Amino acid sequence: MGKRIYIREWLELKPYEKQIVTDVFYLNLSNAVKEVFTANKSSVVPSLLKDHEIDYLSCFLTSYFEDIISGTNIWKVFTNIHNQLYQKRLPFYPTEEYDEEEINVQDVSFLIWYFLNTVQEIKFIAPYNDFIFSTALEIMDIFDQAWEYAPENKVLKSYYQINEKNPDFYICRNLIDSILFKSYLFHPDTLQSLSDKENELIEALKDEDAGRIIALLNENRDNAAHHYSTRLLGLKGKEWAAEILGKDHPLYSVFINQSQKISGHFLYKGQDSDYVFIEHIASGKRFELTKKSFDSSKSLAKIDTILTIGIVQWENEWWFSGVYTTQEFDPGLIVREQNSMKSRMAVNFLDHPKKEIHKLLKLQHEAFLKYNSGSIIKFLPTEKVESFFKGYLDFYNNSLKIPEKEKEEATKRIKKQGFPKRNNDFDFSDKGDSALLFFNPKSGLEIAFGVNSAFPLPDNPYFREENSEEHILRLFMDESISTELAMFCVNTCKNKLHFFTKDLGKLYLADIDFLLRFWKKGNYHTKPSITLT
Repeated sequence: MGKRIYIREWLELKPYEKQIVTDVFYLNLSNAVKEVFTANKSSVVPSLLKDHEIDYLSCFLTSYFEDIISGTNIWKVFTNIHNQLYQKRLPFYPTEEYDEEEINVQDVSFLIWYFLNTVQEIKFIAPYNDFIFSTALEIMDIFDQAWEYAPENKVLKSYYQINEKNPDFYICRNLIDSILFKSYLFHPDTLQSLSDKENELIEALKDEDAGRIIALLNENRDNAAHHYSTRLLGLKGKEWAAEILGKDHPLYSVFINQSQKISGHFLYKGQDSDYVFIEHIASGKRFELTKKSFDSSKSLAKIDTILTIGIVQWENEWWFSGVYTTQEFDPGLIVREQNSMKSRMAVNFLDHPKKEIHKLLKLQHEAFLKYNSGSIIKFLPTEKVESFFKGYLDFYNNSLKIPEKEKEEATKRIKKQGFPKRNNDFDFSDKGDSALLFFNPKSGLEIAFGVNSAFPLPDNPYFREENSEEHILRLFMDESISTELAMFCVNTCKNKLHFFTKDLGKLYLADIDFLLRFWKKGNYHTKPSITLT
């Protein structure tokens, strides 16, 4: 069977660090599961995973069994949300015979598929492979034999609950951290992403002071807890926390309404007994930072001291989150921040509910249709992308019929506020010979490369049948390509593409939204690319 799995590996999938009484039972069960993968010489899994990854897969599947036995409800929350979205408990597999309170072969099959496609990205493993279901059946035999006498892990559930009457933001943030980085379900996903990033930082900072390395690692983990989305359903940690607590929990809506984290440079503008007043340099937006979250307020005295800090809105108050530094007023930094589109966009989400955003997108959409002969998509040679894009912008601006005086005032305002001219925006020399422009009603105009053969449309001279499957998969799997463009392909072209009329592609259609969430993760939900000033 090869080397055994030891307690150290098992505990890596647990939210606690020290072994408890039930761990020995589940560790032995993990070793029995591992034998399914390693004892059978015809097993496909060893060709896909490294030895230590097989260990984690064995612990991962056993942790699912432990979850069901112990009533931790992490798995049940996933199947509940999937059922709410798609009116079935799982993707891919038939669930007519499915017991929500017990273990199921469909669960084990899905978890094997999920682990294989999350831990490694070299080869996409189709969920309908025979080896997945046959392996799941063998593992189910092991679980069935252990079902009657498997012990409940009473400690485990406590790590995914909040029992305090008035928990503060930090207690709630720790729950998110436990779910994303200490639960078995996201061990191959968000924990692996965090570990990879931490290793990169440690390597890049190996010559730095130890204190600085620790601070940057802490900031990175805090950012990850706020920003990471899971491959399962494209949800963030706060959404998983809310669903695990349940809709009847008083914190459910608090988690759902928690803002994303704003990280950046701020000017200190004073304080009172309850709040520290800060101004986001890039956007000019003002925030009141609660002193309940910021013990260092007493050290701030000089107005316009620069704070580099992260803040999150929690129960209608802004809380400090992560690490912070201060420095004296620096005019050069002020100019750089005001000229930084990335820094301005850090607060974009605060404007998204505003009607102005949707009104502007609607006007731009209408202008694009008029400019492009009524079509939402345009195929053209790469070297003509810039001229088409600029021509459309001129057409849109002229369609607004803004008086010359207002144009002059806007130009002066833009020069005063920043927005430097960027000369490399249209350098696509390494992107291939052709491109497409697509007006996304949710975000604005986007440009994509290497996917033209996913669109067998009359006005697309670049469609090549032999490249079709490759371009379709790139369209679906590339996180930088929007969900809306992928679904435009499905809705408009599925009956014209062989990929969707035969074999696997046809099967994927039933679960295409789940797969797009899986592949695009944090970019599944398209955000407006307009910045209001």
